[in-house]
Amino acid sequence: MSIHFRRHRWRPVHALRLVAAVAAFSTAAIPAAAQTADRPTAGWQNGFFVQSADGENRLQIGLLAQFDGRFAPDDEAGDLTDTFALRRLRPTFRGTIGGRFDYRLTVETAGGTLGLLDAYVDTRFSPALRVRVGKAKSPISHERLLSAASLLFLERAFPSGVGPNRDVGVQVLGDVAGGRVSYIAGILNGSRDGSSSDTDSEDAKDLAGRLVVRPVDGLSLALAGSTGTVEGASALPTYRTTIFQQTFFSYAGAVADGRRSRYSPSVAYYSGPFGAVADYVHSEIEVTGGAARADVGHDAWQVSASWVLTGEDATEGGVVPRANFGSGDGWGAFQVAARYQAIEVDRIAFDAGLAAPGANRKAEGWTVGLNWYLNRHLLYKLNVERTVFDDNQGARPAENVLAFRSQINF
Repeated sequence: MSIHFRRHRWRPVHALRLVAAVAAFSTAAIPAAAQTADRPTAGWQNGFFVQSADGENRLQIGLLAQFDGRFAPDDEAGDLTDTFALRRLRPTFRGTIGGRFDYRLTVETAGGTLGLLDAYVDTRFSPALRVRVGKAKSPISHERLLSAASLLFLERAFPSGVGPNRDVGVQVLGDVAGGRVSYIAGILNGSRDGSSSDTDSEDAKDLAGRLVVRPVDGLSLALAGSTGTVEGASALPTYRTTIFQQTFFSYAGAVADGRRSRYSPSVAYYSGPFGAVADYVHSEIEVTGGAARADVGHDAWQVSASWVLTGEDATEGGVVPRANFGSGDGWGAFQVAARYQAIEVDRIAFDAGLAAPGANRKAEGWTVGLNWYLNRHLLYKLNVERTVFDDNQGARPAENVLAFRSQINF
């Protein structure tokens, strides 16, 4: 008697069947509650997200895209170019690691370039104490600290151009007294007025801080400041108009050589559909050029007010419509706004020959805007703005602008 064993060829399909059988057995052996306990979750919550089942680790992906149209209807000299522009295209990655470490990474891709805007990690010890390391906004100008997605007008006002933008360093921040008081304090590389920096060419650093008090609901009072020593022509500021970004003041044949100090008080008030903001920034720097040496001050301020015509609440984060556009007979929310802004440079910069030829010492701007919030993520803006220079007495003509924006943000 002989026994013959049939020889089988091992094929990929057999491997797949084995894996499926093992998985089925494992699933059957584990209770249903245990099967889902460690399963990560993903979805949409004002942005795409994925997180661990316990919520201790999270990644959220956001995007800010702004498409503008800018027109100068009475530019007879042809100094300004009417244009459509992709103003901002910013993907953002933010989230939490281990329940206590918050991170944010924002890059700018508009204009065909790639720039790193935010790159920091917060360590949360408590609501009253967080430590931030990396590149983030400097805690000076009130409006600079607001998200670009929630600006009342197309562009920030002159005070943001006198305060710094983003900087690299270490900051401590927190909220105390039930959120009635907030603070930020840090040591930073030091950025030029209106600019950001990624590296530092000097040993000296800037000390910066901001204190915000909210005595009653809707009202916030803030005082911020910074100080540090700087050297070189690259530390001197250049000031531009808000929408067309046309230079109207710069230095020539001069360098920074000494201390740069800033201070900025601000007040904001929101009550129902009404909102108002007053913001002031002073920047002073020691400047030398030839035989001249002077402490030159730069002052900028703005006052703005807004009203939501459809009755929703006005906030620093924008307006959330009660009825989204396209939802039944909903039209979203409509908001009107007005702003006055001004900037002035010390006369000594001109008397000492430190200013560039043709520079303007003063600029004033008036802006009227209409904002249409279709939903919490889509927004249209329309601005009419007029800027005059040196009380409209100099050679530079007034800049009159009609501009609109289409925005998506999540």
